[in-house]
Amino acid sequence: MNTPKADPIKPRVAVHKFSSCDGCQLAFLNLGEELLTLAGRVDLVHFAEAGPLDPDTDVDVAFVEGSVSTPEDAERIQHIRAHSRLLIAIGACATSGGIQGLRNGVFDEGWVAQIYSHPEAIASLERSTPIASHVKVDFELWGCPVSGPQMLAVVNALLLGVTPRDNADKVCTECKQRGYPCVMVSRGIACMGPVTRAGCGALCPSLGRDCYGCYGPAENANTDALAAQFKSQGLAPQAVTQRFQSINSQAPVFLAAADAIRAHHHD
Repeated sequence: MNTPKADPIKPRVAVHKFSSCDGCQLAFLNLGEELLTLAGRVDLVHFAEAGPLDPDTDVDVAFVEGSVSTPEDAERIQHIRAHSRLLIAIGACATSGGIQGLRNGVFDEGWVAQIYSHPEAIASLERSTPIASHVKVDFELWGCPVSGPQMLAVVNALLLGVTPRDNADKVCTECKQRGYPCVMVSRGIACMGPVTRAGCGALCPSLGRDCYGCYGPAENANTDALAAQFKSQGLAPQAVTQRFQSINSQAPVFLAAADAIRAHHHD
């Protein structure tokens, strides 16, 4: 009599949310049928957006969306790291502090009181920080939001036991690959593509508008040259600074670029 073969043990996967908009988790859900196929290959033990709830269990891979913005966040990420073999930070909030990082350095309890009727109920840290500022991160997936294919590629790589590919090329590369005209050359639009990481498929330039840096800094990003180009196109120093102070404002390369522009303007 043939003995049925035991099913191989599936990798245990968790998806955790911190301070964020949930967009990167939705990238998982929007995979549709591919997500169902993936669910057959892994044991999805915690994913509040999709239903499974078991945040304290040990897992092989933990995907973390969102920045650390509250004292509770700071404690919880330590717990997740201690119970995860691999930890993957997904999206701009988790990799650079996100749009909420714009309050870093200007946090004031006075304006909190102007916004909330009970400011004493607001427990926020003075800075919104990426996951890697608090625990070891095994891989970072940039984007705002990340895309479903990106997420799927990372999971497939991990299932094969290989290191996921970090696409640090520039958006300009994607424009050239797809035959999109450069909006900075053809339309005179100030575009962040020359310093922004690829991964979006050059979505905005494909529609004739500028890239605004939602995938974070590319490898060897020459922010000085791009700032000079923006200035030559007639942008005021404050407008140039704002180009680097957006979704990934706290990414070190963009933060340094904004500081350098301000310092040069005040000299």
